[in-house]
Amino acid sequence: MWDFSTEPEFQEKLDWVKTFLREEVEPLDLLFPGHSAPYDFKNAKARAILKPLQKIVRDKKLWACHLGPELGGQGYGQVKLALMNELLGGYQWAPTVFGTAAPDTGNAEILAMFGTEEQKAKYLQPLLDGDICSCYSMTEPQGGADPKQFICAAYREGDEWVIDGYKWFSSNARFASFLIVMAVTDPEARAHSRCSMLIVPADTPGVKIIRNVGTLANAPELDDGAHAYIHYDKVRVPLDAMLGGPGEGFRVAQARLGGGRIHHAMRTVAKCQKAIDMMLERAVSRTTQGKRLGDHQFVQGMIADSVIELHQFRLMVLQTAWVIDNMPHGAARTGISMCKVAAAKIYHEIISRAVQIHGSLGVTRETPLADMFMHMPNMGLVDGPTEVHKVGVAKAFLGQAVPAPGLFPTEHIPTKLIEARKKYAHMFEAAE
Repeated sequence: MWDFSTEPEFQEKLDWVKTFLREEVEPLDLLFPGHSAPYDFKNAKARAILKPLQKIVRDKKLWACHLGPELGGQGYGQVKLALMNELLGGYQWAPTVFGTAAPDTGNAEILAMFGTEEQKAKYLQPLLDGDICSCYSMTEPQGGADPKQFICAAYREGDEWVIDGYKWFSSNARFASFLIVMAVTDPEARAHSRCSMLIVPADTPGVKIIRNVGTLANAPELDDGAHAYIHYDKVRVPLDAMLGGPGEGFRVAQARLGGGRIHHAMRTVAKCQKAIDMMLERAVSRTTQGKRLGDHQFVQGMIADSVIELHQFRLMVLQTAWVIDNMPHGAARTGISMCKVAAAKIYHEIISRAVQIHGSLGVTRETPLADMFMHMPNMGLVDGPTEVHKVGVAKAFLGQAVPAPGLFPTEHIPTKLIEARKKYAHMFEAAE
């Protein structure tokens, strides 16, 4: 059954979230700006404001809703989570206020799915309580996100794993209490069985941050880089530091990425909607050539294209979320990749138009648009390179395609016309 409505009880929650974000969370964005700010636990002023807000969210039973009730969440399906992220994505501090900040959400999910009771008590519970943050350390400088290219290794020595190698772009490592590291434990195994996941406390000897790297989206005066280039210099962890079994690193990684990509896509909807709202306000507020911006056809075209494209994308994300909730595991894989690819494209188109309509103001840091614009290149890389997902989508559909039965295509008109004449030949004869 298809249903394009939201149940009234949950819509009331969404309405409350929307108001709460505007009145209580947006001031945090203004007072403590920067992509790294929500992860900095040393900022006492920010934490003093944050903690009461998190308590309000908990009291409203909207904290960490991606997790089950046994872990303090609501166990919401992907459709409800998508509708929530559509609101949260418009504010930098919102995920931290609601217990859904990445990479902590994905790390919490794999700890919940694959962690031992001891691991959950030591790492998951403080994460759920909002007392610490974590890091997901997977990509490498020579191989990016391709696990077939990984060389950072973990080998067994007595009752310990020894991790030796380098990791690149390990976000928030400088703030994290622990890191989840993907390392090669069996280099001779097939591609998807070479690696394992290991939990590494951040203060473990040998964890050396070579440097923290900023991105185009980081304003130097606000962020001095939070994506770590790390050397794991013979880092020793106990054998029970592994998440899942040996060689299951790829399976653990995939378990955390699918839902996260949908949440990321819906947060993209939020950012694009904010840009459209700004476009609309600008179009009816400014005049040029004797009439409002919104009365010029070029501007009308920009607005129409943006509204239509966002509407299409939003429905695709929600439909994919529905598949995750209602269909067998893996059924949404292609849809998730489609959402990931479309998110980067639509974000680029809509933010570019919004900047153009705002003119010189759009390229200053006096509106959110400059920061959104500088985030564009990241969109093609987060959750895996866009090109890899395009290849996956194409292969999925090519796998369903059937070769033409003869020399010409199935839709070859002369061939079909011959068949049509044969089919109704007796009627033609009767009519003569």
